[in-house]
Amino acid sequence: MTFSDLEKQFSAELSDIYAKEEAAMLCFLSVQHRFNWTKASYLLNKQEVISDTDTTNFLDILSQLKTSKPIQYILGETDFYGRTFRVNPAVLIPRPETEELVKWVLETGSTKNISLLDIGTGSGCIAISLKIEIPEAEVVAIDLSADALALAQENASLHKAVVTFIEKDVLQMHPTDLATTFDMVVSNPPYIALAEKDSMKANVLANEPHLALFVPNTNPLIFYERIAALAQAKLNLGGFLFFEINERFGKEVLALLVKKGFKHVELRQDLSGKDRMVKAQWVG
Repeated sequence: MTFSDLEKQFSAELSDIYAKEEAAMLCFLSVQHRFNWTKASYLLNKQEVISDTDTTNFLDILSQLKTSKPIQYILGETDFYGRTFRVNPAVLIPRPETEELVKWVLETGSTKNISLLDIGTGSGCIAISLKIEIPEAEVVAIDLSADALALAQENASLHKAVVTFIEKDVLQMHPTDLATTFDMVVSNPPYIALAEKDSMKANVLANEPHLALFVPNTNPLIFYERIAALAQAKLNLGGFLFFEINERFGKEVLALLVKKGFKHVELRQDLSGKDRMVKAQWVG
């Protein structure tokens, strides 16, 4: 079997789930993971014969893809903000829009001695990316999942980023649980209402942790309410609060922050034109 044959097999066997172009990309990602090839190298080597061992491994990946398992979980890694992060089913797969949130945080303030708190860190992609970009920053990251924190610590070690990880449920936290105050608080909390389940992709529902995805229909802003209250107590004067949000609740999140006394509240769209991020400043 050549790499060209393998790509054709991916396209044929995944046709019920993915478009031809998507299936071809999944094949390339599988090959790239194995050989660390660029797209150009892949195209140049498409007529090369694959070893029996590698063929078996690639067909195993294909078999898992046919169950709608995300390629990131199969390979155990994904790219985020130009770096490779390990992922597993204990954490959400980092999305491109979250990269935009990190960029906004960095645009707002990247002074050397800044202190940052990441709430609901998951894989650690936000906290670790910010620490790498601002090496002298003090970065603390919170999550209620011990499994997620173990993976986040693994990613921090992989990137030689010193981040303090704390196992806490933000809904149960008291400000005194944190010893210091911060210049910035950032969070990509659960924000999908249970009522939206039917409109979601099957592979997300079947594989990604519901604990990190869903909020009650009756209180979809529960995490924003709690994190904003925590930020009132733990942000330094002039500090900033950043959220990734559900596009359906942009105006509601803005209103919540204004009601709690935050100033300069701003809503920003992602590259797809969806309301996706909010920034607010705490002036006391």
